[in-house]
Amino acid sequence: MNEGMGPGSRIYVAGHRGLVGSALLRGLEKGGYRNIIVRTHAELELTDQSAVREFFDRERPDYVFLAAAKVGGIHANNTYPAEFIYSNLAIQTNIIHEAWRHDVKRLLFLGSSCIYPKQCPQPIREEYLLTGPLEETNRPYALAKIAGVEMCWSYNRQYGTRFLAAMPTNLYGPGDNYDLNNSHVLPALIRKVHEAKLGQDAEVSIWGSGTPRREFLYSDDMADACLHLMNLDDVLFSKVLGADAPPLVNIGCGEDLSILELAGLVKEAVGYSGRFVLDPGKPDGTLRKLLDVSRLNALGWKAHTTLREGIRLAYADYLGTQ
Repeated sequence: MNEGMGPGSRIYVAGHRGLVGSALLRGLEKGGYRNIIVRTHAELELTDQSAVREFFDRERPDYVFLAAAKVGGIHANNTYPAEFIYSNLAIQTNIIHEAWRHDVKRLLFLGSSCIYPKQCPQPIREEYLLTGPLEETNRPYALAKIAGVEMCWSYNRQYGTRFLAAMPTNLYGPGDNYDLNNSHVLPALIRKVHEAKLGQDAEVSIWGSGTPRREFLYSDDMADACLHLMNLDDVLFSKVLGADAPPLVNIGCGEDLSILELAGLVKEAVGYSGRFVLDPGKPDGTLRKLLDVSRLNALGWKAHTTLREGIRLAYADYLGTQ
């Protein structure tokens, strides 16, 4: 029987410097886990199969959080599709396979809500996976993540592993990427509005129509949800694994808002007094992506950081990088 992670468990966080991984690291440290294993990209190339095998041979982790990934917004996905599909497939294949070879007790694979079909019914339930065409702008990344979900499920069915796949909604928080060309919408807005405030610009341009609706979750809330999932008792954990459906759990807050409404919250946090101008020549992406989080709620977890408070914290983090 396995009743979740203990304080002395050997816990490997792959991708600990990213938005997701750094939040997981903070959550683990706050939770009193004292045997956390991390490697920088320079120390371990996760796309290198032999290097990953040698790492697992040496470190023998009990638990694995697979947060390492190549990520980016619409522009990055459109510009570097080959890198997005190759890197993500290689990283997750190497880690999931070695986790099986080394008898890891539990693994949590982190994906993204973009795995679901473009025209999904809303809110998006886990069973909607593979029921329709994907959004074209991030299809290579989404397909790689879908392969990761399928890989977790396949190893569970064939080898009896205990691998879960968690699909977070749009995340933001400390350590986010604020690059205007390669970042997601919320950190990009924070930077654009801040720079407009400093430059006393009268207006800020927003990509697209401003009408697409998005759900956002503070990264530390996401980490808390992941730790909650990894620490479920055997009965609940086994219920999520299942045999007839992927071992998949949505992570989100269950609420969304339009991009224009989001911009208004950023404007409030930054203290900007100008106006927003829409740029309909730029792509909108999927018109709505709201996750159904009833499965996660039924497992005993709900988000606790409001979007207004989270944006305030994220802006403070951005200021700290300047």
